[in-house]
Amino acid sequence: MASVTIKRSVLLKAVVTERLKAEVTAELQEAADEIARRIEELDTAGRRYITDLQRTDLQRAMALRTQVETEKKRQQEVREGLLARREAVGKWEMGDEVVRGTIEGVVEVNEGDNLAVLLGGTEVVVEDDIVKAIRVLSPGELSMRLQDAIASAEAEEDADSDVLGRIETP
Repeated sequence: MASVTIKRSVLLKAVVTERLKAEVTAELQEAADEIARRIEELDTAGRRYITDLQRTDLQRAMALRTQVETEKKRQQEVREGLLARREAVGKWEMGDEVVRGTIEGVVEVNEGDNLAVLLGGTEVVVEDDIVKAIRVLSPGELSMRLQDAIASAEAEEDADSDVLGRIETP
């Protein structure tokens, strides 16, 4: 019987513990602080360069000022998003499972295998870096999660929400 080995995404989930909350909070705060430093550097360098440029080309200086302000605003929005996520981490309940990302794995596919299950329905659950569970979801469970994510997106007011980003399977 022919078979092939294929790369696939595996959902990585973590059980909420005090250690996890502290690590994620620190990571988010560090990222927000780094963005704040970048904003300050952009502001300082931009002001210096714009001041020099105003002496030779006022139009280019004004255009550059607009670009710098736009980038500062974009970076500030990213920073605010990180800080909001940090606040959300504080509300995590001990023992809950949260999605930490995806990891790459391989799977052997044989004739007759259900490809949907092999490629899309695996989760690894860790607690303080120790694997606690490996779950292979059935096609029915995959379908229910997709339907739940779509229903949740439709219920939200934000029409630009990313439905697939909230599905808890890879």
